[in-house]
Amino acid sequence: MPERLAFCRQNVRRDVKMSLLDQAEPHSHLVQLYGSDEAGLAKNVGRYLVDGLKRGDGLLVIATQTHRAAFYREINYLGSNPDAIVFLDAQETLDKFMVSGQPDWRLFEKTVAEAKDALPDQQRFRAYGEMVGILWTAGRYSAAIQLEKFWNKLLNSHNFNLFCAYPIDVFSTEFQIAPLDALLCAHTHLVPAGMNGDLDSALDQSMDDFLGRRAAGLRPLMEVNLRPSWAVMPRAEANILWLRNNLPEEADMIVARARQYYQTSQVRACCP
Repeated sequence: MPERLAFCRQNVRRDVKMSLLDQAEPHSHLVQLYGSDEAGLAKNVGRYLVDGLKRGDGLLVIATQTHRAAFYREINYLGSNPDAIVFLDAQETLDKFMVSGQPDWRLFEKTVAEAKDALPDQQRFRAYGEMVGILWTAGRYSAAIQLEKFWNKLLNSHNFNLFCAYPIDVFSTEFQIAPLDALLCAHTHLVPAGMNGDLDSALDQSMDDFLGRRAAGLRPLMEVNLRPSWAVMPRAEANILWLRNNLPEEADMIVARARQYYQTSQVRACCP
């Protein structure tokens, strides 16, 4: 079969719709950078898993205890039965295939195969995992990227899709090209941090505040300068990366103000 995944995609568009959670294609590799937005992560993972249940997919979740409980509640809230999902602990599963600080391919393949055997006998399945997030938080960046490559190797040869998550804040200085290039190359889609264009609006408003008329001239440049090797990216996240790479002296102020606008919009959405 033609290779659906490469570690760096060549066809990239900037508009990422939330429907990718509902209609995740086989072999797709989604990633969410959630920072401190635990509620947003739970909503997105719940949506991804519930759609899989509706489609009759087998479902595998490898997560921390706190997140497993949050996903369980969200799935219940959405009217589905979380007991149909196989839940595994992220740290315990990770420990099964780590050797000298790096993931071992043979042990990883064996671990995933055993987990998959616990699923109902179905041709398709969806997986959510945050073992890479554990490695990233511990500063073991090369190990996290190696694990992503192992997942991609499985995705290219098996009929499933994968959603993973990192506790990276898109408003922080960690969210910029140098530290994240390999991470973005390892995925097919970056899940938007905000719903309904809230982050887009917040960033646009902040750019207008600080850049004035310059903002209108910069936006066309931002549209054409996205690196083709990255995952399909939402407009706002792509523009934050562009600002940090091209306007480093002004980016901190713009992104900090955008955070304020975004947080205000989320409070209003929750408590009208």
